[in-house]
Amino acid sequence: MKNLQNSKTFDMAYIALFAVLIAVCSWISIPTAIPFTLQTFAVFLAAALLGGRRGTLAVVVYVLLGAVGVPVFAGFTGGVGIILNNTGGYIIGFIFSALVMWLAERLFGRGMWVQAASMAAGLIVCYAFGTAWFMLVYMREAGAVGLSTVLGWCVLPFVIPDLVKIALALAVSRALKKPLAGLLREA
Repeated sequence: MKNLQNSKTFDMAYIALFAVLIAVCSWISIPTAIPFTLQTFAVFLAAALLGGRRGTLAVVVYVLLGAVGVPVFAGFTGGVGIILNNTGGYIIGFIFSALVMWLAERLFGRGMWVQAASMAAGLIVCYAFGTAWFMLVYMREAGAVGLSTVLGWCVLPFVIPDLVKIALALAVSRALKKPLAGLLREA
């Protein structure tokens, strides 16, 4: 019984820690229409280090904190209005990225190549969800916009930086796996 309680306590602590890490990484930002941040790095790192379940929960906690108004999003912003605006789909897309990594982990394990492929697939899912959301909100507020235009605004400028973040998340998670092995036991 005590080990089960300890396990849940550790899980909650790690989930909270990584939710905070995602927030801190969102504050490291280059402001543009859609800010360049380190959120995607932190999302991928959370799922890679904590595993799919805890990593996904950390992302959900981060999004919920922002939704209730805690300034955890880029530019020290928060609130449901940020999620409902044209770029909010990318924030929600982080949850889907983590879910893709969790699914890949359940199906294929946690090997480096599986994690790399699941991060890339998660990024594509995040782009797809965020782009669809952006188009929906933009068309409602400003009028028609083409898919190629939105991809040029919201995806293409971010592809190379996001691939670098994937490589960085893989490298950091691999470097930290052994030193943290006892603390980050499989959940």
